[in-house]
Amino acid sequence: MLLPRYHPAIQSFLTHLSTVKRYAFNTIRSYGDDLRFFHEYIEREFDVTTFEAVTQSMVRSWLVTMKEQGATATTMRRRASALQSFYKYRMKSGIQSPSPVAGIVLPKIGRKLPVYVEKAQLETLFRHVEFPDNWEGKTQRLALVLLYHTGMRRAELIGLTREQVEFSRAQLRVLGKGNKERMIPLQQELMANIKEYLQHPERPEEGAMPESPLLLTSKGKKLGEKQLYNMVKQALAQVTTITKKSPHVLRHSFATHLSNNGADLNAIKELLGHSSLAATQVYTHNTIEKLKAAHKKAHPKGG
Repeated sequence: MLLPRYHPAIQSFLTHLSTVKRYAFNTIRSYGDDLRFFHEYIEREFDVTTFEAVTQSMVRSWLVTMKEQGATATTMRRRASALQSFYKYRMKSGIQSPSPVAGIVLPKIGRKLPVYVEKAQLETLFRHVEFPDNWEGKTQRLALVLLYHTGMRRAELIGLTREQVEFSRAQLRVLGKGNKERMIPLQQELMANIKEYLQHPERPEEGAMPESPLLLTSKGKKLGEKQLYNMVKQALAQVTTITKKSPHVLRHSFATHLSNNGADLNAIKELLGHSSLAATQVYTHNTIEKLKAAHKKAHPKGG
């Protein structure tokens, strides 16, 4: 995959994100698009073509314009954060100082509770729902089991190789964001499922690839993101009515069920590969909301 052509200053920053920060392609593309959006704005509204000439008032005007055009707080914050990171890089590189984004207050985002599938619904999925009796069905079931039992991200699962499954240590070596490696324990039943999948006589021959993907399509190719998304959506539609039915929902389900069962928050953080505990704390809110509902329903003064 190739990135679009960006302004040379933006391109330099994206190269830094790729080679030094080791960010994923989609993340780098998102940074590039947000910065291009800003550059097009200052060029159109202020006839400014260089990032050195940007002032704080231009940045504020950009934020106000986005709000007037109906951009959500999430979008505004993401774009402004990209601009902050860009100028932070330029300052550290000695290209310019000070940053026109310094002192800019980013829009606040109301944190939403993670959407997840109830434990009983997932038990129904894995115990009672019949998957297609072909290689696609076997791949679909193992993909769903792995997502729920490990909490992996979609990209992490797609990139998972056979070598990352350490049967002797009952663990997975998962390569996460920024190429950070973490270990996820494997239960005996899951290891048995993986072994059966790897040794199955229907497993297709792998095509010419530098890596050895764990999950394969019927043509011996690496599983694609859209294909995995459709697999998850189709399966979850059989057991739940929640609107979101993506691989990330199974990651949320993994973390929420651990939290609900009293797992240590730091342990959940490590399993998910979060860089800070703040990102993990959102999963405690589902537990608190359930306690509030139980209190309101059962306590004499709860209504």
